[in-house]
Amino acid sequence: MPIPEDVTGDEIDKDVRQELQSLPKTLAEDVAKNLVMVARLLDEEPGAAYGYSKVALRLASRVAAVREAAGFAAYANQKYGEALAEFRAARRMTGNVDLWPVMADCERGLGRPEKALDMAGAPEVHKLDKAGQVEMRLVVAGARRDMGQLDAAIVTLQSPELASNAVQPWNARLRYAYADALLAAGRDGEAREWFAKAVESDRDGSTDASDRLAELDGVEFVDALDEHEGDVDVVEEGGGDKD
Repeated sequence: MPIPEDVTGDEIDKDVRQELQSLPKTLAEDVAKNLVMVARLLDEEPGAAYGYSKVALRLASRVAAVREAAGFAAYANQKYGEALAEFRAARRMTGNVDLWPVMADCERGLGRPEKALDMAGAPEVHKLDKAGQVEMRLVVAGARRDMGQLDAAIVTLQSPELASNAVQPWNARLRYAYADALLAAGRDGEAREWFAKAVESDRDGSTDASDRLAELDGVEFVDALDEHEGDVDVVEEGGGDKD
């Protein structure tokens, strides 16, 4: 797959670069460039990211960072069985527990929420940092919802992290998940409150909390094409006829 001229491979994390030092120099450079492309495209073009990950995997399957990148690319493309296999391989190579929550979420993706709950009770969870523990809580809540246990999902998300006003990377996603669970349980008023809190903490637009909040408030955003004026955005407020 083509590599843009502006990609040198030096953009990768220093820890990954250190891992690649076990490879011949030219090979390490090629792998690094493909890993940069995976990271660059993962969110917006997951299919392309997956292609670059397969190239990196073909070149250096014995490098843990490559297996991890391949796992995330497969995960982004909902290839959960493949992602789980790659994450397991990376974990065997490093002994690191950081991938435990996403491995559990792969079990959910494979239709095995019970397995995800089993993993939540494993000793590995106690070794996770705070971000990993919050991620595990989100996975558990998702598994409860998969099993139709809405009340249990809501209780799972009721944590000190949810109530905290400290700015943390997980704030928006945790509040969003809580709001979504409340809405699914028919608790619309509370859901609106927490979608609003998710909007406040979502500084990088990682969720669609603002859209969900507008939807609850009866605001509808419609893309319309006017023959004479071109593209316009029309905002319609629900709840009543207009003169």
